[in-house]
Amino acid sequence: PLLQTKRMPGNKYNSSPLTPRTRLERLLRERELRKNRSFLQNEGEPDFFASESFLNASESWGPIDEEEFAGTRSSTDNGERLEGRCKQRLLVVANRLPVSAVRRGEDSWQLEISVGGLVSALLGVREFEARWIGWAGVNVPDEIGQKALTKALAEKRCIPVFLDEETVHQYYNGYCNNMLWPLFHYLGLPQEDRLATTRSFQSQFDAYKRANQMFAKVVNNIYEEGDVVWCHDYHLMFLPQCLKEYNNNMKVGWFLHTPFPSSEIHRTLPSRTELLRSVLAADLVGFHTYDYARHFVSACTRILGLEGTPEGVEDQGRLTRVAAFPIGIDSDRFVRALELPQVQDHINELKERFAGRKVMLGVDRLDMIKGIPQKILAFEKFLEENPSWRDKVVLIQIAVPTRTDVPEYQKLTSQVHEIVGRINGRYGTLTTVPIHHLDRSLDFHALCALYAITDVALVTSLRDGMNLVSYEFVACQASKKGVLILSEFAGAAQSLGAGAILVNPWNITEVASSIGYALNMPADEREKRHLHNFMHVTTHTSQEWAATFVSELNDTIVEAQIRTRQVPPSLPIKGAVDSYLQSNNRLLILGFNATLTAPVDFLGRRGGQIREMEPKLHPDLKEPLKRLCDDPMTTVVVLSGSDRNVLDDNFGEYNMWLAAENGMFLRLTTGEWMTTMPENLNMDWVDSVKHVFEYFTERTPRSHFEVRETSLVWNYKYADLEFGRLQARDILQHLWSGPISNASVDVVQGGRSVEVRAVGVTKGAAIDRILGEIVRHKGLKTPIDYVLCIGHFLQKDEDIYTFFEPELPFESPAGPRANAADHLRRSSISQIPQAKSGPKVRFRKQRSLSSIERKVSNYLTGGIWRPAMRDRMTLNEGSSVLDLRGENYFSCTVSRKRSNARYFLGSSGDVVTLLNELAECPQSN
Repeated sequence: PLLQTKRMPGNKYNSSPLTPRTRLERLLRERELRKNRSFLQNEGEPDFFASESFLNASESWGPIDEEEFAGTRSSTDNGERLEGRCKQRLLVVANRLPVSAVRRGEDSWQLEISVGGLVSALLGVREFEARWIGWAGVNVPDEIGQKALTKALAEKRCIPVFLDEETVHQYYNGYCNNMLWPLFHYLGLPQEDRLATTRSFQSQFDAYKRANQMFAKVVNNIYEEGDVVWCHDYHLMFLPQCLKEYNNNMKVGWFLHTPFPSSEIHRTLPSRTELLRSVLAADLVGFHTYDYARHFVSACTRILGLEGTPEGVEDQGRLTRVAAFPIGIDSDRFVRALELPQVQDHINELKERFAGRKVMLGVDRLDMIKGIPQKILAFEKFLEENPSWRDKVVLIQIAVPTRTDVPEYQKLTSQVHEIVGRINGRYGTLTTVPIHHLDRSLDFHALCALYAITDVALVTSLRDGMNLVSYEFVACQASKKGVLILSEFAGAAQSLGAGAILVNPWNITEVASSIGYALNMPADEREKRHLHNFMHVTTHTSQEWAATFVSELNDTIVEAQIRTRQVPPSLPIKGAVDSYLQSNNRLLILGFNATLTAPVDFLGRRGGQIREMEPKLHPDLKEPLKRLCDDPMTTVVVLSGSDRNVLDDNFGEYNMWLAAENGMFLRLTTGEWMTTMPENLNMDWVDSVKHVFEYFTERTPRSHFEVRETSLVWNYKYADLEFGRLQARDILQHLWSGPISNASVDVVQGGRSVEVRAVGVTKGAAIDRILGEIVRHKGLKTPIDYVLCIGHFLQKDEDIYTFFEPELPFESPAGPRANAADHLRRSSISQIPQAKSGPKVRFRKQRSLSSIERKVSNYLTGGIWRPAMRDRMTLNEGSSVLDLRGENYFSCTVSRKRSNARYFLGSSGDVVTLLNELAECPQSN
């Protein structure tokens, strides 16, 4: 396929100047090419995965070309040649295979294709070679039976996953149908009052994970480089993570065929965090509607604390794309079916049967979410309020039984029967009844005929992923041009809402009124509404849906590889340690918050907010940090935005340098604090900003602000994220229009904070002055030849990473040169490691002599220099003490994100690991 790329760089999009560069251009070109391809015409069934399938397992919706399904027919049979192109394999993973298996002997199986909308969709997409992976629906405990079934299914391009009865019971009947399905349809979790039942919930979730791992194992066994893996539905939410653990380079997409509930509903699920993170392992996550996609992003934001973007969800520099892909039907098949003789016979029979009466139709599974009682009650209200229509309209309700062994479904069946009996008894006659209720499914031809003679279709789902009945009705209405009354809670409402009459099924009065409006609708309005919906149904087909999803998944991989180039690679710890061992004078610059602190629960459910407001050194760092500080060849600097008291409390016992408030205050732990602030620094703005922060803190629950000597910080990390962002925006507007409009300050926006600090206060600007003080104190005779800089810094403070880069120009006022200073300052010619993409280049770093360099020179050549404690320093004073080659410089951000640093470490735990390894290196005497 066009977007298939087995390796990057060097794919079609970065090798030819004539190909489109942007994501939108690529997708538009692919769309045009798809339109120009001849789609395979075939017969199919309603959606295999959606909840609107009305066939018993043994029924068939007409002939299906088994050669086409199995992939044995050549492409030239359909007049389509794919010369010179290798098809991309598409591994479709679903709970059930689109094949029913019946055992006929020890090593003999009979297979029957039960083709659904997904099968029909993928048969129409000729550029992919589909393989199906799923459970065959039968328990096969013996090895002989498993081998025979595997062989038989291989002829249909199907690969079975063998699940034992206990796993199926707990995974499918238990967790999927008892927990996830009700929750996703807003029915809530089961209410239990026994501890044993809560234990069974955990065992069901364990079985769910175990089953997903079994699916992943089968996928991994047949996976080949370049394959696309498409996971389907709530049964396999854990699968993307399992697949990525096998091979992080797999192209994995996941699509949900049900609604996704709002975050307030989803957060009640005990396993909410694990499932969300598992789904986020996929490269592309798809939903039927934008509402469902928005709910998913909101859940990731509110429950996981991740960053939601218009493209999807971002976590440590990795973007999981989230988008809406409304499924469709094979509309041509329904249109063609109306011309079949057997369908015409059914149509004529039905027209004669209901002559003189308007026909209303409902086709649903007998399920709580379908709103069948609400539909029938609304029809009753319409008959009660419109006596003239009682013998002129009939409601045909097809209710396909499902889960007949579940008490709740048995109760629903009895309730529907009771309502239908009451209405027919009240408004029926000896010859006619107002409601024809069928507790069974219809074959394909009979259903098409019923759609064709219907005047008003009534879909009153209380919650539905899409509801393809509405699509099927529209596809069969070319001559009748009937009216569709559609629940606003069905996913189809977003697609067909313009041509349908949207109703709230809970509002019986509204639905009854809509029935009257539909029955009396003028012909010209009916035609306009029908044409609008018919155009959508015939263009947004199931084939187009499948092709679009796989195309976007391929392009998402391209985009991810482009984004990856902007994210630094993981720190090569062995290389950092080896360079450390070979160096003579090392400088370690460490941030504090989220770098040397113990991790806290992000959402503060276990007191994380209180602990983070009082940051503490990671307990596992106390011993290695002490050994590093005691090494005479190593200088350790903790550079933080925190105030002096916080650093004193955590590091007072160590022999190191502390730089508080982004370097504005500095001290060796054996000495006193000194300030590096400019003498003319104006702090008159502090009180007015403090009042603003106090105001917004009072009005933003769980926010707080911190007053420092050179800055103020308002933090809303633990507040409601969306409300916090709105408040942050209001703060910025208020500050710039009032208190700081004429002040010399910088406003720094963090991920969930707003900081106001004096102009020019950054960690990069402070490091030069810090180096100068280190030189004053230690009297360096050996220039620093190894620098390790680690921190979780704001973007504005990432200038500290570029400060030490040998390849970057560094300007400073020129001054006289001294031989000794030149020795310290000698330029380094270095080979830069390829932390980011691009060719290797050698650079020379030039730096000028400053006042402190002259003092260092004087000191090293025998002169006497006793600097005063408050001796002020000029810009770039510390730059002369470096003899740093590129391979000995390791700048590292904590967490995977786009950064100016060369490398990244995943968390403070990785920082602990690195510093432990450095501390174990032998020290000099």
